[in-house]
Amino acid sequence: MLPQRLTAIARRLDHLNEWVGRFATGLVLIMVGVGVWNVVGRYLGRFIGQNLTSNALIEIQWYLFDLVFLLGAAYTLKHNDHVRVDVLSKRWSPKTKAWANAIGTVVFLIPFCLLVIYFSWSTVVNSWAIWEMSPDPGGLPRYPIKTMILVSFALLIIQGLAELCRAIAVILTPENHHGL
Repeated sequence: MLPQRLTAIARRLDHLNEWVGRFATGLVLIMVGVGVWNVVGRYLGRFIGQNLTSNALIEIQWYLFDLVFLLGAAYTLKHNDHVRVDVLSKRWSPKTKAWANAIGTVVFLIPFCLLVIYFSWSTVVNSWAIWEMSPDPGGLPRYPIKTMILVSFALLIIQGLAELCRAIAVILTPENHHGL
């Protein structure tokens, strides 16, 4: 009964990061479009003697890349597409893999995310306090994109909890019932 409840909790937590990851995937197209415009606008602008791009457009492209990377991290974990060294684990049983994932999540992933949030917090708060702007002429505000560091690592914690629930469900399930 508990393994099914844990799996249900994991699915609910997965739903948030699935939605955020799909949103981030959509941002890739916008980022590429802005990047193409920045290149075309630069050369076309030179040809016609008119500035067709700006620091703001360049920074939008950077911010979109940041968002894709930051918001896509938990989505990548959800789909098990992150870098992993499977030299040993490919031979492990499902329970052994679940133990490794649970220990890795509790010992490494969640503490690392909490440390990043802790050490980033004051930087983000200070950025909001001064309404930090890009130093480049016509640049964008920096405080919203810095906030995404906190959001990203909070999403990673949420996905880590989903992975932990799934691992514990496998650990608690008898050997012949791993179809969770």
